[in-house]
Amino acid sequence: QVQLVESGGGLVQPGGSLRLSCAASGSIFRLNTMGWYRQAPGKQRELVAVITFSGGVTNYADSVKGRFTISRDNAKNTVSLQMNSLKPEDTAVYFCHALRMGARYWGQGTQVTVSS
Repeated sequence: QVQLVESGGGLVQPGGSLRLSCAASGSIFRLNTMGWYRQAPGKQRELVAVITFSGGVTNYADSVKGRFTISRDNAKNTVSLQMNSLKPEDTAVYFCHALRMGARYWGQGTQVTVSS
């Protein structure tokens, strides 16, 4: 089992920035791809950003390209999401995700609210 704990969510004004972090623990041996998803009320959970183990390949949703940056520190078993130029449309619960030996794991989610 893998446990994922997010931190860094909160309330921010449009145009502001937040940095989300996710710490992985438990059975982290062979932990592979990690990423961030988000889900707004009434909408399906969607991919925000994903990063491979080496960090050499990343993928972003079109709506966040140029504004969000995903990174990981394998020595610390953490994944971060730097969010800049935030928009009200970014308001959602953000979930950390990990893939290990074909199994998917999710964090509990952290609320991000962008509002003036």
